[in-house]
Amino acid sequence: MKILVIKHGALGDILLSLPAMAAIRAAHPQAHITLLTTPPYAPLLAASPWFDTILTDSRPKFWNLPGIWRLRRQLRGFDMVYDLQTSSRSSSYFSLAGRPPWSGISKGCAFPHTDPQRDHIHTRERLEGQLAAAGIPGLPAPNLAWLTRADVSRFHLPEQFILLVPGAAPHRPEKRWPEQNFAELAQSLPLPCVIAGGPAEAELARAIPGLNLTGQTDFFELAAITARATLAIGNDTGPMHLATTLGIPSVVLFSAASDPALTAPRYPDGGWPIILRAPNLHDLPVAQVLASLP
Repeated sequence: MKILVIKHGALGDILLSLPAMAAIRAAHPQAHITLLTTPPYAPLLAASPWFDTILTDSRPKFWNLPGIWRLRRQLRGFDMVYDLQTSSRSSSYFSLAGRPPWSGISKGCAFPHTDPQRDHIHTRERLEGQLAAAGIPGLPAPNLAWLTRADVSRFHLPEQFILLVPGAAPHRPEKRWPEQNFAELAQSLPLPCVIAGGPAEAELARAIPGLNLTGQTDFFELAAITARATLAIGNDTGPMHLATTLGIPSVVLFSAASDPALTAPRYPDGGWPIILRAPNLHDLPVAQVLASLP
């Protein structure tokens, strides 16, 4: 049996989809499963035990006929397709694929997810409902040992530490708690801090006491470091999704820019981290974050 799974980014969405990907593999242990994703996430998901082939979607414009033709070839020949993206773009792939047995929201598909509340529930519950409609019940916690095997000895991590994630997407500054608050928080925590993030966070991380690893890790090194943390505290951004995906007790800070009821990081068993909200994160006091720690 040949199966196609469709899932694009961003990172948080990819990580929230891991239990669904594992459930699809568990339901089809002997199948040849192909993933269609976007280039940034191909190396990550190629390392997982759930896919035999990784294809990248160039997402061609409708007027790019050679690109559409290549995409059509990628989509053809499957006995079952699980569209975990369920966007208008991925739904349009149903016809390009030749209308095979399809799980998603494409009109006329064999296994439609018809929950009228699907746009108003969290990503995890939406994926769980979609797979249930296709005959795959539940989202058991996946084995993520493959994600945390990187050698991180070169970073000389403290034996115990708290991970701080002070960044967010550069175009979403409203999702950032001020770095001065992170600095004050770090000085009050009972364990040393490790600060994680990409190169864009390097400057703000310099203000925070601790081991600054911003911009120094690849994704698998970040995962291995995160898996060693006692606690993670940070903004609504990809590395906090990674922390909760790995089961690290977490406190996640949300502004009015996003709704945790729909997109919050979740633990492998579906549990919720501690979520603190303030319409403007500049108004969230350090004392409230300290009081919330597990």
